Amino acid sequence: MPFSSIAGQDRITALLRKSLESGRISHAYLFEGIDAGCLMDTALALVQAVFCGKTDGCGECESCRKVSGRRHPDLHFLQSDGAFIKVDQIRDLQRELSLRPYQARKKACIIEDADRMNPASGNAFLKTLEEPPGDALLILLTTHGEAILPTIRSRCQILRFPPLSTETVASLLRDGGAGDEQARMAAALAGGSLARARDIAGADWLRMRKTLLERTSRLSCRDIFPLLETAEDYSRDRESAIEAVDMLKLFWRDILLFRAGSSEIANLDLLPLVSDLSERLTTEQILEKLERITITGQALARNVNPRLALEVLFMDLEANGHAQDAGTEA
Repeated sequence: MPFSSIAGQDRITALLRKSLESGRISHAYLFEGIDAGCLMDTALALVQAVFCGKTDGCGECESCRKVSGRRHPDLHFLQSDGAFIKVDQIRDLQRELSLRPYQARKKACIIEDADRMNPASGNAFLKTLEEPPGDALLILLTTHGEAILPTIRSRCQILRFPPLSTETVASLLRDGGAGDEQARMAAALAGGSLARARDIAGADWLRMRKTLLERTSRLSCRDIFPLLETAEDYSRDRESAIEAVDMLKLFWRDILLFRAGSSEIANLDLLPLVSDLSERLTTEQILEKLERITITGQALARNVNPRLALEVLFMDLEANGHAQDAGTEA
């Protein structure tokens, strides 16, 4: 997986190539971005280049093939065990990294969802960063950088992956075989994430989004049971709750843009609903709802109870009860 296969992240890949060329590779990187797939692909490309001994992996040698297939004996992956990355997992990793590499010049570890370290595992991992075993390369991946302990952040070289432009995402989707309208809609809703755009274009995501937004727009605190039922339906697990919050954030952003007179909205198929809410609510009320959505997303990143978080959010977003009080702005 060469760096050239990482779409839309030329600045990041150029920086990594330069570090490889100069021999100044950091012992620990923190890759932050909204597209977990892109973060993983870049991490694999970096490990491939390091093990291959070049500024880019050749993709043909045995080492490159093993890294690409995620079966190199000196490349380790660490994922959460349930909701958290646990302290025993960090200790096992420390023992593994203390051993001599089998085939490569150094060992490497890619830690997925690094924000899922709990306080105990985070503090244990901090020792690994302060006293790196051997010549190991550590790459932390996160789509929720704000949840990473500051002490860990300060000991990593942080690379922030910017969202891709809507035009770039749509073009890549069309190159992959998506139709023009399908690519345009998926790119507009993906928020700069190619992986999410592919999910939207290739699955039942659009129907799920429409159902969620229509349901939440009808909720009322005067009839609490539909509200609680909706929260339960979209909080089966943490990922489902985060996905629902992301959908809501984009939708209410569209309402704000429409109220401001912009036609650059993503949820074009829900334009009547966007228009209706933008007229019934004040700009201040819309901003308050966007703030509540953002706060809920941050809370979910800190592993709060998903169902409780959505119940509180849906009460805050309850449009009908507040819309009646919406005043006229000057």
